[in-house]
Parts: sequence; structure tokens; C-alpha cells
Amino acid sequence: MLSLLSDENFNGDIVRGLFLRQPNLDLLRVQDVGLQEVDDPAILDWAATNERIVLTHDRATMPNFAYERLITGKLVSGLFVVNDQKEKGTSP
Repeated sequence: MLSLLSDENFNGDIVRGLFLRQPNLDLLRVQDVGLQEVDDPAILDWAATNERIVLTHDRATMPNFAYERLITGKLVSGLFVVNDQKEKGTSP
């Protein structure tokens, strides 16, 4: 089973939906582990240490920090960048 960590701004509706579909999902929020208001590199470091894949909507900075970890030889357990914007013309 995947072990996941959602970052602080990850859509709570998505998290709730995931738990409705998979009640035994191994997903923690950064708020659950005392990482609220912590910068991206610290979140990636905690996730790597705890072997958790990060869920984020942050396309602007999180992938860059993950890449920096990789090129410097640091571990990245994984990163899922999830689009949180509706496509034009879709219904709610």
C-alpha cells in the first residue's frame, strides 16, 4: 500500500473523497504531523525520511525542490502533483 502525505494546501475535499473510497488509506496531512507552515524542502525531507509520497497542488515550487533533492543525491519517496483547477466548460 502507498503511504501518502498531503501538503498544507491540498484540497480537503479530495482527501475526504479518497477516504470515502478507501477508508484504510495510509494518508497523513502535514497538519497531522506538525508540519503546518513549514517550507517545501522540509516537507519533502520529512516525507523521504518517513517513506511517504507527497500529494500537492503546487506546480510552481514543489517539483523544483524535489528535483533539487534528486540532483544532490537526496532521497525523494515520490511526488504527485494534482491539478486542482477545473477545465473550462466542465460542470461543477
